[in-house]
Amino acid sequence: MWRSRGGALLKILQSVSTGFRGGEAVIAAREIIVRNAVSMVHMALNELEANAVVKLDDERKASMVSNLLVVLCGGSEATPVINTGTLYT
Repeated sequence: MWRSRGGALLKILQSVSTGFRGGEAVIAAREIIVRNAVSMVHMALNELEANAVVKLDDERKASMVSNLLVVLCGGSEATPVINTGTLYT
């Protein structure tokens, strides 16, 4: 859902960005998308912790942050993956 909105937001921002030349509009739009994605990741981590949904160590937290940012900032549709293993060997 966010992916299609992110792509749509990028196209809208590119088309209405006045005062920007060439790639500047794309950079400005991406900055907005990344800023909002970071905010969403921060909010998700806080909510998980506040509601005691799951306790994440630093490595798992870093993995979750990375995965969420890739999904939220990427330019293509995300493919869900169910991880049945562990980060630790």
